[in-house]
Amino acid sequence: MNEMKRPRSAGLDFGTTNSVAAVGGEAGKAPRLISLDGPDGAAELFRSALCFWQDENARGGLAVAAGPAAIREYLESPTDSRFLQSFKSVAASRTFETASVFDRRFRFEELGKLFLDRLAAGASGQLDHLDRVVVGRPVEYAGASPSPVVARERYDAMFGGFAREVHYVYEPLGAAFSYASRLTEPAVLLVADFGGGTSDFSVVEVAEPGAGRRCRPLGYAGIGLAGDRFDYRIVDRLVLPMLGKGGRYRSFDKVLDIPGGYFADFGDWSKLALMRNRRTIAELERLRRNALDPEAIGRMIVMIENELGFPLYDAVGRLKRELSKADRATFRFSGAGLAVEAEVTRTEFESWISPDADLIATTVDRAIAAAGLADEDIDRVFLTGGTSLVPLVRSIFTTRFGTEKVMSGGELTSIAHGLALIAQEDDLSSWEA
Repeated sequence: MNEMKRPRSAGLDFGTTNSVAAVGGEAGKAPRLISLDGPDGAAELFRSALCFWQDENARGGLAVAAGPAAIREYLESPTDSRFLQSFKSVAASRTFETASVFDRRFRFEELGKLFLDRLAAGASGQLDHLDRVVVGRPVEYAGASPSPVVARERYDAMFGGFAREVHYVYEPLGAAFSYASRLTEPAVLLVADFGGGTSDFSVVEVAEPGAGRRCRPLGYAGIGLAGDRFDYRIVDRLVLPMLGKGGRYRSFDKVLDIPGGYFADFGDWSKLALMRNRRTIAELERLRRNALDPEAIGRMIVMIENELGFPLYDAVGRLKRELSKADRATFRFSGAGLAVEAEVTRTEFESWISPDADLIATTVDRAIAAAGLADEDIDRVFLTGGTSLVPLVRSIFTTRFGTEKVMSGGELTSIAHGLALIAQEDDLSSWEA
């Protein structure tokens, strides 16, 4: 490729929780992360969230904000808005058709385009008129029985028009490319990328600096669980029992268990906001009238109607972060007549997420096996993503490979940086998913 005619390129890490963009550097220069405009100033992290509210002056009478502006709009008027977060989690779901927002319905790709438009607007023109964009995708999508074909169709519709060329690369490969740029010697690298919805792993052979092809992917594996699943474990233990989980209701002459589907949806950030619709509220009202503990179901209804998903998410996130640093922490949440305050030890939390950690460890086995290697063949391990900071998750790798081999850094930005590096390659065929 002629360096003087290097195409305008970018890497985009469209994440379940946050999104990050990086633009390719000019000839001889490294890519740089984009600081995206927000109500509190520019930042590299752009929350993967949308907020809708009714506004007669907006097109179609419905206004929308994304990222930090979405959070600001929600906080200013929570009951008059619709706040959607973690919507990437339904990308591969065959059962998801549309999200109901006030009196309109949006397909996944429509939500995605609204989000991308506002992300690009915050980039001050740096993402306009791109020749090439490399978008990260998980090795394994989140959700029950996810369909990569459905996800690809939706991603194509979402990113179509964002650049002249759109390429998809596994997210941990982006992180591998970023980390490889720091290495000064050959190595076999295991990259573990923990997002909100998925945990993905890749094994990459890194050649010496200056080699014609610096990185060669050897094997991949992924699983559709990560930080959001850990969040669910906390909500399930500390909040859902106060909203009726484990309770019973009367049906004619029988007393039955309350269906678990309502609680599963409530504990899923991508579905909680969508529960605020006439049909679900009517079903919960009927359930409340027949429940042995109607006040518990009533609290769930009030939480849904008052759009309290974001403050609950915030409280759960604070607990996780505190338990990553200390042996115990206090979970605090209040709203809609519900107040929860509970001390949680790290040992308790780790017992809740232990089954998930076991599945993650098994997925690491699959990645190494797919590469045709054994543990002793791995020279370095690079951890990225916010969930990599959870001590139990980190211990999977330090115990298995040794503390001296495990590296981290740029936990929330390395993927975008690596994707932008890949976007500068002459031939992307060996990297595309």
